[in-house]
Amino acid sequence: KHSTGGVGDKISLILAPVVAACGGYVPMISGRGLGHTGGTLDKLESLNGFDPYPQEADFKRIVKQVGCAIIGQTDDLAPADRRFYATRDVTATVESIDLITASILSKKLAAGLDGLVMDVKTGSGAFAKDDAMANELALSIAQVASGAGVPTHCLITDMNQVLGHSVGNTVEVQECIDCMLNPTEADSRLVDLTLQLAAHMLHIGGLVDSYEQGYTKAEQALNSGAAADVFAKMCQAQGTKGDILTKSVFADMPINAPIMAKQSGYITEIDTRAIGMAMVSVGAGRRLTTDQIDHGLGLTKVVGLGTYIKAGEPLAMAHMREQAQIDILTEALQAAMVVSEEQPAALPLVYKTVTSHGA
Repeated sequence: KHSTGGVGDKISLILAPVVAACGGYVPMISGRGLGHTGGTLDKLESLNGFDPYPQEADFKRIVKQVGCAIIGQTDDLAPADRRFYATRDVTATVESIDLITASILSKKLAAGLDGLVMDVKTGSGAFAKDDAMANELALSIAQVASGAGVPTHCLITDMNQVLGHSVGNTVEVQECIDCMLNPTEADSRLVDLTLQLAAHMLHIGGLVDSYEQGYTKAEQALNSGAAADVFAKMCQAQGTKGDILTKSVFADMPINAPIMAKQSGYITEIDTRAIGMAMVSVGAGRRLTTDQIDHGLGLTKVVGLGTYIKAGEPLAMAHMREQAQIDILTEALQAAMVVSEEQPAALPLVYKTVTSHGA
């Protein structure tokens, strides 16, 4: 599974263990955060001792024994891609659909997949700024991957609000652990999208006969606690110290403060990208690939679209080291969240599924 990225997109951390708990093998090669989008590797590196670069033999062993492993891209995997990317950066071709397709699939095909499920995000926090670009990218990836012999389903999904309730690194890992331990109390959009992606993976992988059967099987793996056990085993196998299921991985920061709404009404629109960029500006994300990040910084209890809020009630909780960081986020969130008297219509979570034959 590959996601084009968003704000609060922590799906891989739950999805890989869910599919593994259903009998799948998930060797996941993930990236770091850049710009407003977070990175799965950064989230996992907030766990004490987690090693995202095991030897190849260890990577294969962990996938075989545990069912999944999440590692970073090494220098010998699709080495030309990094050269291309550096060139795209200085030739204004970062947004070329053909080159995005090549970049994503070079790594996936080199990893030797039997099937691919793409999460192509659209909306205010997505790389694809509008539905047309998301559709074009989804169809391009599905057709090229299928042509290379890898059956592919691309889901076009909503990124007009934070996925889940948290944004950051340690806070997102904690939200995933909480979700795997108590899925009924977790954010329903986070759970549903994870299960939909898992169902497609199980179906493409031939572990179930239908998408519906896959969804049911994935739901059982999550609700039974089997996915949580797999996640703990994966983290332990990759070097994490301590039992991450019994004690909190997120320690309170020096300042834990609510960010208050200025006016009462419904949250009708969210500039999700602006929230991601505000987190970058306080040090929780990167502008350049060489930037160091502070894993502990985070937002929790971020309100979603359609929520009714009163002036003086929290839009989110901020966990920061300095008051200046709180001030930056307060200004950013109050500006990013549009409040009005009319309740907005609920946005779909998944707009459509695209295969090599089209939508």
